[in-house]
Amino acid sequence: MNTPLDKNLLKEFLEEKYRQYANSKFIEDDPIQFPHRFTRKEDIEIVGLITATISWGNRKMINNSMNRLLQRMGESPYEFVISYSKKDENRLKGFVHRTFNDQDCIDYIKVLKQIYVKDGGLQKLFRAGYKTDETIKSAINQFRVKFEDYNNSSHTIKHVPNVAQGSACKRINMYLRWMIRPSCEGVDFGIWTGIPTSALMMPLDTHSGRVARALGLLNRKQDDWKAVDELTSILSEFDPVDPVKYDYALFGLGVNEKFGV
Repeated sequence: MNTPLDKNLLKEFLEEKYRQYANSKFIEDDPIQFPHRFTRKEDIEIVGLITATISWGNRKMINNSMNRLLQRMGESPYEFVISYSKKDENRLKGFVHRTFNDQDCIDYIKVLKQIYVKDGGLQKLFRAGYKTDETIKSAINQFRVKFEDYNNSSHTIKHVPNVAQGSACKRINMYLRWMIRPSCEGVDFGIWTGIPTSALMMPLDTHSGRVARALGLLNRKQDDWKAVDELTSILSEFDPVDPVKYDYALFGLGVNEKFGV
């Protein structure tokens, strides 16, 4: 087990790394560049969700896949989703990103259409889940439940995290950070209200988990929801209003500096 650093020194270190990495330069190579291409709220949240959903693998591969998909969806992804019909399937045929195939993509678009038509959109859906007990866990679970209501494909649902079974939900937590955290650094969007930044949970993956353990921030060995909860609780001691801002620090240390390798 790593020997924890002095908490005051650790907070200063994380604040320094947060300031180093949380700026507009972060966007250049990161998949978050794709929702940044749009100004309409619905376009941003739809592109953000799809981008987050396929964000596994190296960033170059993810970026290439999103470029190809957006070319197929046209100038307004929201308009594409809301007016989607059977005749539009050919525009998505042949799209593949790792295990996310064209049928998964078609199913995903169909579900998004139902969410906007029947539930008032992604923000209202996640906010309704959050309000049940004021936790992000419930917000994520609400999204999963609705997705299953609108689509029963066993292959497609694998791309939606199951927090009830302990998934770390890295990509969906990253997406919620994008939508909810303020845009003061020029990276996140801050276009959703009704869920406070203090409720957000850390997007935990192999890199951030490795760094967190090396710094003595995380003891749990598995990268699961319990680890997310443990890490977020510790970081909340450093900034109770905005604990997930340290995602930038852990990401930068892990990916750019190979810290803890």
